[in-house]
This record gives sequence, C-alpha cells and structure tokens, in this order.
Amino acid sequence: MPSWPRSRSTGQGRLLLAAGLLVVGGWLPWLYTGAGPVSGIRGPGLWTFYAGLLALAGGLLPARWSPAALVQAVVCAVVALGLPLWQVAHVLSLVGTQGWAPGPGLVMTVAGGVLCGVAARQLHRARLRSTPS
Repeated sequence: MPSWPRSRSTGQGRLLLAAGLLVVGGWLPWLYTGAGPVSGIRGPGLWTFYAGLLALAGGLLPARWSPAALVQAVVCAVVALGLPLWQVAHVLSLVGTQGWAPGPGLVMTVAGGVLCGVAARQLHRARLRSTPS
C-alpha cells in the first residue's frame, strides 16, 4: 500500500480541529430560552458553518501553500469569534441576563474561533521562521 508523504505546516492540525468545532457548532442550539432552544443554523450559525468549511480547506492544504492557510485561519477566527459575540450582545440588549442560557453550539463556535486564532498565530510564526533574513 503506497504511503504518501504529507507535510503539514505547524498549526494546520489545530485548524482541522477548529473546522470540526465550527461545522458541528453551527448546527447545534446556540441559545436556550423559556420558549425552547434557538438553533444556530437559522441565523449566524450558518455563516460559522461556512467558515468551518473554509477552515477545513485551510487545514488540508499542502505545506507550500501555508500563506493561504494563514489567511483562511484569520478569516475563520474573525467570523467564529465575531458572530457569537454579536449574538450574545444582541440578546443581552434585548432581554438582559434573564430567561436565556448559551447553548453548546455557541460555546463550540467560540472554542473553534479561539483555535483558529491559535492556528493563525502558529502559521504566522512558522512563516517568519522559514523566511530568510
């Protein structure tokens, strides 16, 4: 059975893990209210799902395309942190802290955004180390 040597840049493994969190987190409930759970996919969860697919693509790129993976990691981090923070701020402005709780989708999306940010930092540092001075 042939084995293909696959080199991956530092940070791309974390980008793959973040992709999994974003894809799954987009479909799970983002908020629990007295009226029932609020699905993320009917709102900003759809956009974080798309960002998760972009993170998946960045994690699967060959090492020589690490600049593209870096850009994808940054875009995904901005989306995956910005939308949940906007969602929480929006709900807080509407009803305050009474009557709702964050759901697993919101938490997984924020965790995926943090992992995308860490992956972007690792990809950037690896690129700086490989660039001749």
